[in-house]
Amino acid sequence: MPQCCRRAVDRHCGKRLKLTQVLNIMATKPFASSADLGEKKETLEVLADGVYALTAEGDPNVGAIEGEDFIVAFEARATPRAASDWLAMLRRHTDKPVRYLALSHYHAVRVLGASAFNAESIITHEKTQFLINERGMQDWASEFARMPRLFREPDGIPGLTHPDIVFNDRLEIALGGERGNLVLQHCGRGHTAGDMVAWLPQQKILFAGDLVESAAALYTGDGFHFEWSSTTLDNVKAFAAEMLVGGRGEVARGQEAVNAAIEQTRGFLKAMIDKVGAVHKRGGTLKEAFEATYEHLAPQYGQWPIFEHCLPFDVQRLWDEFDGIDWPRIWTDERDREVWEKLQD
Repeated sequence: MPQCCRRAVDRHCGKRLKLTQVLNIMATKPFASSADLGEKKETLEVLADGVYALTAEGDPNVGAIEGEDFIVAFEARATPRAASDWLAMLRRHTDKPVRYLALSHYHAVRVLGASAFNAESIITHEKTQFLINERGMQDWASEFARMPRLFREPDGIPGLTHPDIVFNDRLEIALGGERGNLVLQHCGRGHTAGDMVAWLPQQKILFAGDLVESAAALYTGDGFHFEWSSTTLDNVKAFAAEMLVGGRGEVARGQEAVNAAIEQTRGFLKAMIDKVGAVHKRGGTLKEAFEATYEHLAPQYGQWPIFEHCLPFDVQRLWDEFDGIDWPRIWTDERDREVWEKLQD
């Protein structure tokens, strides 16, 4: 819980309350990020010659890499209008056409703006293609209700985004000239089953998607906590990147900062595993697991973007994993609100 909320609760009662009392007082908190309507400052950063990242105070990051006569765009944003706003900023630096649009995973806020790019091809991991077909419509409705501010002019979305190039391990794109190659790689199951990263070996820059966040809370509602926190992040770290663009938050510069972002992500996951696992093992309830996890994580992570939004869905998914449910259950708007009311109210 943000410190301002803790102070307000203290003033209300004249003393520090137990977590359950705090949660009761805060029971009217708005659903997910539905009340987060303030504009975020968007910053386009030139990371190297022809390598760009757009960050936005905890909103989803996007990027672009120039080839000799084309662009590879990384992520698409939630709507064509939102994507067009990003492209207008990019066009101040380059007018090359977008040949490839690479999508790190299937979530609506990452893919539904794809039509704005007029890309020759859209690239995803094969599991992302599967997930779009399996649950793309439900995810669209779910994410629109959770984060309406990101969906600028939603009526402009023509439909689900479908890739025409898929891979199962690694795909290399020659950028031409002396620009080297761009490597698209699946590092293992993590934020979703089909996450991919974009790696520039020559520049040592990594676009990690939502596998790594820099000072932003993790959304793990479709994740694989045990693999993500171990082998998947080990594979991400093995790139030895000197610059990392995570799914949200600031760009990490320097290997020390990159490793810190990776380990910060791992620490969040492992803390969740420890707290939820302990409650599950002793036969406790999902609500108890949420409260224990919240109380443990909030002092360090509570003021990070989307912490309050994510945690109920994160704990529910991890609880499912402890119950032996390997493949994430599909989130619908109805299920979202059921879990929110059960845990946040």
